Amino acid sequence: MSRLADRTVIGLSISAVVLMALAALIPNWMLFIFLQSFARGAVALGLLVLWRSGLISFGHALYFAAGAYGAVFMQRMIANDAFAMVAAGLIASGALAFLLGFLLRQYRGIFFALLNMAFSMVLWGLLAKTEALGSTDGLSIVAPRFFGMVFAGDQSKLAIYFFAIVLTWMFSVAVHLYMKSTLGAMSTAVRENEIRLEYLGYSAHRAVHVKYVISALLAGFGGVLMGMTVGIVDPDSMAYWTVSGEFVFITILSGTGNVAATYIGAFVFEIIRSLAFQYSPKLWQLIMGGALLLIIMFLPNGLWSVMARLRKARAS
Repeated sequence: MSRLADRTVIGLSISAVVLMALAALIPNWMLFIFLQSFARGAVALGLLVLWRSGLISFGHALYFAAGAYGAVFMQRMIANDAFAMVAAGLIASGALAFLLGFLLRQYRGIFFALLNMAFSMVLWGLLAKTEALGSTDGLSIVAPRFFGMVFAGDQSKLAIYFFAIVLTWMFSVAVHLYMKSTLGAMSTAVRENEIRLEYLGYSAHRAVHVKYVISALLAGFGGVLMGMTVGIVDPDSMAYWTVSGEFVFITILSGTGNVAATYIGAFVFEIIRSLAFQYSPKLWQLIMGGALLLIIMFLPNGLWSVMARLRKARAS
């Protein structure tokens, strides 16, 4: 089976078509949950790229916010176009990751994780204290144009929904094919034995740098999508350390078995949080923490391990 027609690509394509078909059936509140799941799932997908290399970031809200604010400034200063806003978000997050990557690629373990969080909190402080960037009130995002067309009200959210599905499919397939490439296969080598990788003629630092930039690009895309969905970007919901914690939560919840797992985990996360906040607003964080503990205890490899078990049971 060719690289472009393997099981994961086919599954992602079928899922995209099904999600598009559901647009006519699901209510607006579910549409909103799906959009948030796409946004957070994209960031978790970036963390998955790092996690397979043995790295975890407690500060990827840094790139989530960079992408969102980059999109806002593109809309306000140059062009109110959804594709231009995504391009601006990717440039902002990718350029920032490329520069910081020269420092961060030298660290591993808890040092790598906490340095990311430190940079994220620096950005949060900058955004919260700078009036030109909206300060703590943030900046609003109006409904973007799509190829010059403007949609209003529910039609705008529907247009963003289809836009999100198409780009999410493209990014997910690209990451899947990357993980199957030679550079993607270095993830295990970076995690297990960097010295042996160096002996083979590859630079472990360069491999980590590339993976770091890819993960930041995905986080930036997630930030742009979240900004379009909620219509506002602000420091507390975009750059604060608890936002980074949510992304790590989703990554653990999902598991690393497949690129689709992050979106499933993000959707489950949004459903649990919405129900917990609706029925127990004072205890919703306790409920989320308890859910994570149960996942770690009974599904240590994440939700995707359920799929692996079902496939193994079917084969036997």
